[in-house]
Amino acid sequence: MERREFLTNTLGAVAATSVLQGQDAYAKEQDWTQGDVKHILPTANHERLLFKISFNNPQLNVPRLMIGGKAHSGIRTDTEGKFWAFDLPDLESDTEYEVSLVDGDSRKLCDPWPIRTFPHPGASPERLRLLIYTCAGGHDGLRTSETGGFVPIPDRRKLLKRALAYQPDAVVSIGDHVYWDLRAGKSARSLGDSPRARSLSGIFDRTIPVLGTENEKVLKASVGPQIADLYGTLFRSTPAFFYQDDHDYFENDHADDTIVTFPPDAFMLGLGRASQWLYYPEFLPDENRPIGLAASSAADRPAGLSECYGTLRYGKLFEGMLYDCVRFLSLKGPSATFVEPDAENWLLSRMKESNVRHVVNMPSSPVGWTAGKWAEWYPDVLEEDGTLSRKEEKPYWQSGWRAQHNRLMSAASAMDRCAMFISGDIHSLGETHVIGYDEVSFEKNPVVSVLSGPLGTSNRGWPSVFRGTTAQPPIGMKVDEKLPALEENGFIIADFTSEEIVLEYFGWLPERGSDVIDNLQPFRRTVIPV
Repeated sequence: MERREFLTNTLGAVAATSVLQGQDAYAKEQDWTQGDVKHILPTANHERLLFKISFNNPQLNVPRLMIGGKAHSGIRTDTEGKFWAFDLPDLESDTEYEVSLVDGDSRKLCDPWPIRTFPHPGASPERLRLLIYTCAGGHDGLRTSETGGFVPIPDRRKLLKRALAYQPDAVVSIGDHVYWDLRAGKSARSLGDSPRARSLSGIFDRTIPVLGTENEKVLKASVGPQIADLYGTLFRSTPAFFYQDDHDYFENDHADDTIVTFPPDAFMLGLGRASQWLYYPEFLPDENRPIGLAASSAADRPAGLSECYGTLRYGKLFEGMLYDCVRFLSLKGPSATFVEPDAENWLLSRMKESNVRHVVNMPSSPVGWTAGKWAEWYPDVLEEDGTLSRKEEKPYWQSGWRAQHNRLMSAASAMDRCAMFISGDIHSLGETHVIGYDEVSFEKNPVVSVLSGPLGTSNRGWPSVFRGTTAQPPIGMKVDEKLPALEENGFIIADFTSEEIVLEYFGWLPERGSDVIDNLQPFRRTVIPV
């Protein structure tokens, strides 16, 4: 497969036009009245929409979404009546709908807004544009002069608005929407287990359920400012694909002789499920993804939804497989996995059988980089001097994780198309082309691995500070590192057409000032002909 790479400091004509149009659209943002609505996050496939919507005040009557002349009653997801899910099936593909949110007496609760369904799986769209990022979480209430905390929410919102000016067809937010670690290590002591956090939200009681108890108030106080305050109604017209990583279960991936945090225990799982149920949409069904996969088709969710394994299908052009690597992490030695075995079979079958032009893996845990932490694909141990080694076994690391990694990477390399992984977690922007790993060769079709960039990380959150090393290629991995892991806030804009993949990388640091975000340009542009 012939590949070329181009770097540029300017935008192409299509991208530039999109930016100008997007800026016009968001200049009019102040004219859109949101009423008592707190936040809106939708997702889509070719025939169905799913919205998560919250209000500042309880809704005494069941709100409804009006679309295509039909009314769809909300499903209350909390005890107070502030949080609602709206499931809109049986829609036409590739169709723009106007959506109206009304109360029980048909009074408008906010201004109407447009949203478009995706092309039919058999259609041939010309292009898909994705906004992709990771690590957007962080509570402004935990910012102090000593710790710095996270990028302030106003600056994160500016980054999102700048990204939306490129008019993406969908957004992929890869894990770590919430930082409120409760028990393990120094991250918990500075986050959810800190005196400041306890004063902001209260204290969880692990002996009672999350929803319908006093824990619900604690959850809303800890999660709401990180999601509802951040997104507001920015994404109301942009289908969003949110999935979880370790911090979304209220712990860091930590293992020592006192505690092993994953797989999540019952209370952690309850926190993760409740956060998703209230704040961001699950994955809609896909005809090529089994409805019985783990965390799918739960009785307490609308029909066919998946909480953990999802598909972003865009006609015959793109099939993105999105997967959480910690919910079903197992500790079974040589047979251990990050991805549940039936879900792995789904991934392998799609890479082998899909007739879609681009088939892209989008795991929460990245391939091609390591920071020597516990729950990684790789056995590399971080030494005291900040270097990586394999001199000793990594405590609690499972050899089966590397075996599953090799199976997935080999299946991707065996495809007759670009083998690409786009992931998050490791608080960096980056691009590497993996040619081989130990005895496994990908030379015939190197695996392109991309780090999507963190939105909210600052100060002590960088791997170089928190762990003493930037993300590096694992020992034994042969790579052509195009963009070494770069610790900057940012995102990528990815364009997929039948002829090429275009990746544009955007980076920013708080010390550069928030004013520069309004005209932020990509610092790197990679073009991969296919």
